[in-house]
Amino acid sequence: MTAAVYARLRVADPGRWRAISRAWRRWASLADTLVQNLNADFVRLRAAWSGAAATAARARVTAVRRGLVLFRLLCWRADQAAGEFAAALDRGHEGVVVKSLSTPYEAGRRGAGWLKVKPRHTLDLVVLAVERGHGRRTGWLSNLHLGARDPAGGFVMLGKTFKGLTDEMLRWQTAKLLELEEHRERHVVFVRPELVVEVAFDGVQTSPRYPGGVALRFARVLRHRPDKPAAEADTFEAVLATRPA
Repeated sequence: MTAAVYARLRVADPGRWRAISRAWRRWASLADTLVQNLNADFVRLRAAWSGAAATAARARVTAVRRGLVLFRLLCWRADQAAGEFAAALDRGHEGVVVKSLSTPYEAGRRGAGWLKVKPRHTLDLVVLAVERGHGRRTGWLSNLHLGARDPAGGFVMLGKTFKGLTDEMLRWQTAKLLELEEHRERHVVFVRPELVVEVAFDGVQTSPRYPGGVALRFARVLRHRPDKPAAEADTFEAVLATRPA
């Protein structure tokens, strides 16, 4: 509001002028108090960061930062990278991140210049059931329920997957599993536990969903093993052995 408009308002509407004046004085008082408080805080902070208190505070910050610094290694040879990968697993990490030296860091993003490398485990597991496919896999039996052999008898379910299955593999397993069908429950076909599949996975994670308390991470089918009997499939202990020490 300009001075001229303010003067005209004072003459034309004294009541409104007085209300605006009171509001302006209140805001001016609040602004003055805020500035005074900020100045006082600045003085206290400057005093706190001087002398022995500042030295101790900087030491604590340095200790925290040192704990957050991640180990890195510039590798020029494959054997050197393989050695560091194995050492990372021994330290309890799930893998390493391989980064191009020319790729900048972007918070929350990992592009083509950042590759997560994790160990690939493979086991021979038994198909316990299969789900009817949908979408592109309509008409086939696709999502496999996988189980490891329990030496005491039976099998321990570890999860489901349809990853890795080609159209040819889907056609073959649909025909094979229909031969092994025992009964159905809605979209799930339960089969005799006879078909063995070789499965690759990145690791084992805790899961309350399955009786064994664990599930496979990123499981994908490599091939069917009709040549191998279920009695020779890998055991649940072999699955647990893939977990980091």
